[in-house]
Amino acid sequence: MATSLPATRPANPRFSSGPCAKPPTFDLATLEGAPLGRSHRAAIGKSKLAQAIDETRQILGVPDDYRIGIVPASDTGAFEMAMWSLLGERPCEMVAWESFGAGWVTDAVKQLKLDARVHEAEYGEIVDMGTLDYDRDVCFTWNGTTSGVRMPDGNAIPEGRAGLTLCDATSAAFAQDLPWDKLDVATFSWQKVLGGEAAHGMLILSPRAVERLESYTPAWPLPKIFRLTKGGKLNEGIFRGETINTPSMLCVEDYLQALAWARSVGGLGGLFDRADRNARVVWDFCAERDWIDNLAKDPATRSNTSVCLAFTDPAVAGDAAFAKAVAKRLEAEGVALDVGSYRDAPPGLRIWCGGTVEASDLEALMPWIDWAYHAELDAKQAAA
Repeated sequence: MATSLPATRPANPRFSSGPCAKPPTFDLATLEGAPLGRSHRAAIGKSKLAQAIDETRQILGVPDDYRIGIVPASDTGAFEMAMWSLLGERPCEMVAWESFGAGWVTDAVKQLKLDARVHEAEYGEIVDMGTLDYDRDVCFTWNGTTSGVRMPDGNAIPEGRAGLTLCDATSAAFAQDLPWDKLDVATFSWQKVLGGEAAHGMLILSPRAVERLESYTPAWPLPKIFRLTKGGKLNEGIFRGETINTPSMLCVEDYLQALAWARSVGGLGGLFDRADRNARVVWDFCAERDWIDNLAKDPATRSNTSVCLAFTDPAVAGDAAFAKAVAKRLEAEGVALDVGSYRDAPPGLRIWCGGTVEASDLEALMPWIDWAYHAELDAKQAAA
């Protein structure tokens, strides 16, 4: 029997996994300092872009000798730029346990036609990173946004590797501990953990990645939007805020405000704590019910940002129509927007638990998931 409607509603029903919820203190008025109608190459524009890079370094703890650049086309653009610019010098290992990792496999195998060995795991599982050959270049996602499975740590990556590690960290940066000494390339986008605006990506390069760029020229032509070198040397301007194409200064201002909020909650440690506390609300909810569970099989690999859930009741397990109907009920009530599982993932729910979400909103949401599940189950049984 369906339960009655819960008494409390989330104050903010935005639990989308990208673009993600804005910081709780977000106010359009705080963007008034954006240099709109000005060139991003003017002193004020370059200053804002450099500030975004510097504050990213400070909060994430990126080593001083790593370069950080703002690049076009979100995390996808940043990772594509890295792949097309760096890969091909040696064979590579392509790792995928969800849809975006699978996309990088397609690029490597079908587009770049690399000498690539592919390692894949089903949704909810993870590749054994200890089985890889790190004398090859290795491409992987740290946190599978569409599967809710993350790397537990970087212990499998050797320090004395000959190859480069290219890490898509877009739903991990600012929420999970990234071991910079194990990562030669890391990419992320503003619209994920800090709830920034879309279309801008961040590209972080280790000294080893820079050395590769300056010593190796890919066999394929590179479009202007991917070029990181000039005359065989790194284009250092990109990593001082001299972007390849025109950025939105309104989005830059919004990112700066998100970084300021991150500092206000305790920086990286505070962001970790918020995401962990948020995810725990959902994990505890699942632990108390026999009809829903975390898609990640191993608790050590459960994401604390994109928490993916599957209905385990045999009557509805794997039923895409049922899962979509539950998500639709939640949206119709205005208590959870955009929480259906990703289109390529197993049917279920995906609830963003990154630091910009308030634990109180997740606590208010859980009874609504209970209600929506039972209401839809009643409707399904009545129609049978």
